[in-house]
Order: sequence, then structure tokens, then C-alpha cells
Amino acid sequence: MKVLLSGHGRMGARIEELAMKAGHEVMGYADITNPHILSQMPKADVVIDFSHPAMLPHLTEYVHRTGTALCCGTTGFQSEDKDTLKSLGDYAPVLYSANYSLGIAVFHQILQQISPILKEDFDIEIVETHHNKKVDAPSGTAKLLLDAIDPDHQSTIINGRNGECGERRKQEIGVFALRGGTVAGEHTVYYFGEDEVLSITHSATSRQIFAKGALKAATALVQKSKGFYRLDQILFTDTK
Repeated sequence: MKVLLSGHGRMGARIEELAMKAGHEVMGYADITNPHILSQMPKADVVIDFSHPAMLPHLTEYVHRTGTALCCGTTGFQSEDKDTLKSLGDYAPVLYSANYSLGIAVFHQILQQISPILKEDFDIEIVETHHNKKVDAPSGTAKLLLDAIDPDHQSTIINGRNGECGERRKQEIGVFALRGGTVAGEHTVYYFGEDEVLSITHSATSRQIFAKGALKAATALVQKSKGFYRLDQILFTDTK
């Protein structure tokens, strides 16, 4: 498989190492310092993107020109950026996920199944923790989990509370971001009921799991037809 990397930071370097060990050809990489390189690159089998939202226009042009599959893990996109990603599915198979760990994919499916059952009687809160270099908050993974809990966006999202916020309202979902040290990523969803609490936690101990997951997803993505995909649709083939 011919791989083109968009972004060559810690994640990009890990993906490059894993791809080469697996026998894939890494054609090169572009990042925010040299985005014009994409306009000169030939068609790859897949471009794996862990870069910056500002790279999206350059990736869009590249996918339009070559029809190369796009496996995107960049976070910090605005809603219009996500619309752009979805529209690229008309030109190539496109996968976007804020988190490429298998555990998070399963976590997402669990939340989709249990939230409709518990939402009426339980208060729901999300807490996410990341290293002190992470620039966006809440994390893309927290937003991914929130979408599983509240797919129709009917809840009021509270990012932090203070002494003037008043009593918790029924339709609220609190999303809280902790930052410190070298934590690769931890996400907990709490369901607070009357006299009982259910919590589900996923902890990542290194970024290696995300690199492995992204490469596995990219390998599966190139076999797909044009369209926009979720990670669970790639990993779990019977998912609608």
C-alpha cells in the first residue's frame, strides 16, 4: 500500500514507522509548514492525516485531483470543516474519527446502546484527561462520545460549572477537560442515578494504539467504495 502522510509530528512519525515495518511504501509527507507539497504529489492509495485543520483545503484539492482515500484523525475542526470532509466522499473513500483506538470504537457502540435506556432517569457527565500539550478542549474523542450519547443534539452541553450556575437541569450534559503531564488520553462517562452510579472509562497509556488503529483502518478503507465512513463502519463490517 502506498501511503502519504499529512502531518509528521509524534503521531505521523509513529504511523510512518509502523507502515514501513508492515511493508507499506511511505511516499512522503506534508504538514502545515509545507502544504504546497500536496499539489506536487502523485496519487497514493491512502493519505493518513494527523495534522492541523488548516491543512484541510490542501487535502481537499489533493483528493479532488487524485481520488486518493483519506483517513483523517485531525481534531479541532469546525462544523463547516466536517461538512467539507463529508463532501469528499463523493470523490474517494473518506474516514474521519477523532480517536482510532479499538477500545473507543467499542465504547462508542456501548454508549449508543445504553444511553437511550438510561437517559431519562440518569444524569450524564463526561470527563476527559490529556497531556499538557493538547491544544483543543474538549477533546475530539469527548465530542465523539457525546454524539453517541446525544445523536440528535437535544441536550444542553455545559463545559465547566461555577458557583452561579444554579441547580443542575435535567437536559444538561457536563463535559469537563483536565490537562496535565503526559497522559495520552482518558475518557470517563458517568451515569448518575438515584442511589446508583454507572461509569465507563477508557484509558490510553500511549499514542501507539492510535497509530496502530489508524494504519489498520487505512488498510481497510482503501478496499471501500467512495463515501464517508465512521470508524465503527470500517472495523465492524455489519454496522449500518
